[in-house]
Amino acid sequence: MSATMPAAFFGHGNPMNALEINRYTSAWRAFGEAVPRPRAILVISAHWYINATAVTAMPRPRTIHDFYGFPPELFDVQYPAPGLPELATEVSDVAHPTWVGADVDSWGIDHGTWSVLVHAFPDASIPVVQLSINAEKPLDHHLELGSKLAPLRERGVLIVASGNVVHNLRGMNWNLVDDGYDWAQRFDEDAKQRMLTDPTEFATLDAHPDYRNAVPTPDHFIPALYLAGLAGNTRDDSPTVLVDGYAYGSLSMTAYTLGMPTVATDGAGGSPPAPADVPADGTNI
Repeated sequence: MSATMPAAFFGHGNPMNALEINRYTSAWRAFGEAVPRPRAILVISAHWYINATAVTAMPRPRTIHDFYGFPPELFDVQYPAPGLPELATEVSDVAHPTWVGADVDSWGIDHGTWSVLVHAFPDASIPVVQLSINAEKPLDHHLELGSKLAPLRERGVLIVASGNVVHNLRGMNWNLVDDGYDWAQRFDEDAKQRMLTDPTEFATLDAHPDYRNAVPTPDHFIPALYLAGLAGNTRDDSPTVLVDGYAYGSLSMTAYTLGMPTVATDGAGGSPPAPADVPADGTNI
């Protein structure tokens, strides 16, 4: 494919977004409708956070419901996209000398991936491959690895990162459905400024005074580094904000795109209310 594929980072938030129509999911849908049809989708999800760098390499990845305490309807969701085992070799080649293992049976498509893709690509016909986050590596490593993935965009691969720039489960307040604490807004706005003007410095946000509140664990923050790495790799593309906002006080829903014009969204609704049986601490979202 001659055209360079876009790339994106999505703030995926509450898994219930998979079942809801709101301004975030409407933006995800608009993004999927606007991009050229990819050969495959490579996803870096906050929910595959392990002690190694690996890529799924099975022909039929399973849909993983990696959470508990949510309504049965959410566990009924299936995203039967095919895999693309040969993409594992391509990822390994561009990531060299970083070692990338091929996972043929342990993982699949987790909710950090399918909760977004059910809106962006609802027919589940495009092959989906996931790249794990190596929890043992520093932030700069992930920024650099994101940059190394850039050649895949020239081969028809849509690179998608899924997490939340601000993700503090213990700080969640279910009454603040569509609002953020002052510290969450400060950190997200500074992160936005960094992503839009100097993405190569995105990893230095760990020195921000609000970092400990915004990023008590790095799993959901790290996916944004992959988009920042891609953005820093090219002078032709600049990140743009797809949609932004806050949920439950301590989650940022900001999403970014790279390599495509601003996507028009209908702006409908807001963040969905928490279902009654969601754990009070927001476990596994």
